[in-house]
Amino acid sequence: MSGILYERAGRPKPIEVRLKKAEKILVISFADGNKFEYSAELLRVESPSAEVQGHSPSQKQLISGRRHVGIMSLEPVGNYAVRLNFDDLHDTGLFSWSYLYDLGLNQEDIWEAYLTNLAANGLSRDP
Repeated sequence: MSGILYERAGRPKPIEVRLKKAEKILVISFADGNKFEYSAELLRVESPSAEVQGHSPSQKQLISGRRHVGIMSLEPVGNYAVRLNFDDLHDTGLFSWSYLYDLGLNQEDIWEAYLTNLAANGLSRDP
């Protein structure tokens, strides 16, 4: 596999993970050359936690009011994931490298769907 480490799901592993606290951005560079910047707000509202995702797609929660959320810290979980500790005290989601890779590839569509869902439900990004 030409020296690139892959997860079981076939997604490349990160080679650099950088938290820009002041900008509220997480930057991840992957072994295949892709580099993604994720806003803390996107990561919070798309957290893979059961609190946000539920136990099936029909149980997914629409999280509003997180425009100003930040990431206080991140902790590696084995060699497959990272736990993000948000300043709204949410810290239960394990963000696998595969999940973050897919989120990076699709974040424009995911963000647009999020904004559409907020509007459709009369909710706001503001607290």
